[in-house]
Amino acid sequence: YSIFRSSQQGADAGDGSASSAAAGTPSSKDFSLSLLDTNLPAEAETELRSFIAKRLTKGALFEGMGNVASVGLSIPEYKVGCYYCRFQQENLTEVATLESDINAPEYVVCFLGGSEKEDTFRLELDKYVQSLKINLDLEQKTLETYVNPYLRSWFENAVCPIQRVVLLFQEKLAFLLHAALSYTPVEVKNADERTEKDISRFLAAASLQGLVQEGTMTSLCIAMTEEQHKSMIIDCSGPQPQLHNAGSNRFCEDWMQAFVNGAEGGNPFIFQQILENFKLKAIQDINNLKRFIRQAEMNHYALFKCYMFLKNCGSGDILLKIVKVEHAEMPEARNVVTVLEEFMRETSVA
Repeated sequence: YSIFRSSQQGADAGDGSASSAAAGTPSSKDFSLSLLDTNLPAEAETELRSFIAKRLTKGALFEGMGNVASVGLSIPEYKVGCYYCRFQQENLTEVATLESDINAPEYVVCFLGGSEKEDTFRLELDKYVQSLKINLDLEQKTLETYVNPYLRSWFENAVCPIQRVVLLFQEKLAFLLHAALSYTPVEVKNADERTEKDISRFLAAASLQGLVQEGTMTSLCIAMTEEQHKSMIIDCSGPQPQLHNAGSNRFCEDWMQAFVNGAEGGNPFIFQQILENFKLKAIQDINNLKRFIRQAEMNHYALFKCYMFLKNCGSGDILLKIVKVEHAEMPEARNVVTVLEEFMRETSVA
């Protein structure tokens, strides 16, 4: 995509994906879109190009931030979900900033799927494009050996990892959910590169990182590392992963069942939605427990409510660790947490 000159490149890529290339935010239609790569039929590619051109004219594409919208294309004969993102080649960004007369190449990459559910994976696709941005090189050899295959594997690499982990672990997924929620270190052994990346991504996606305070997360990671069993070991040398030093609770087992049941439909978007609901429920439970603890600082009956909540929520072991870290500098709340820990130990409730 280029403004005021037509020599710059553009792209359209894999699995109905598209890329196109530029230098600045356009204020008029005085720009060009040239095709770099696509697997769309010619008529559909022209329609997609028209859609992107309208977005560019409106200034609706911000560098590095993807969007998702429905697009009507002739093939297939229904609206599809289109993720599109404008980006600038990484190694020329600084040059373009320092030399105002140099127009660094820019591109618009588009990935097309069956519906607007692609919005579920917008952040993952942003990261996928970021990796392309860093490694993009328009030399023909690099284009054929790296860029084109990378674009065509967007669905498998950006959307399907969570589904693959669910299918690999099945009922053992509860241990993985527990490790993610409790910030337990995980060590993967004897796995191929893709499986190791899939597990790592699942753990990151299932954790509450970004949803709880950063200091709390850091303290929890330190606390879990210092415990007797420092890491959960996942051995992928056999047909089924073998887990060592693994923990679980009723909360994670219930959600594991939701994932396993979702596998019957074979839709990767379902797993992402279940994962988001899993984290939402965990955050709701944490907030409820914090509210009960505040009440228990002045009310003994509220202390009993805290205990009953921990006993019945299915994830008392993890919730106590999280609130203990968060309330470490608050004497009254810390005392409540200490009492709750004693209750939980006495009744062996996890």
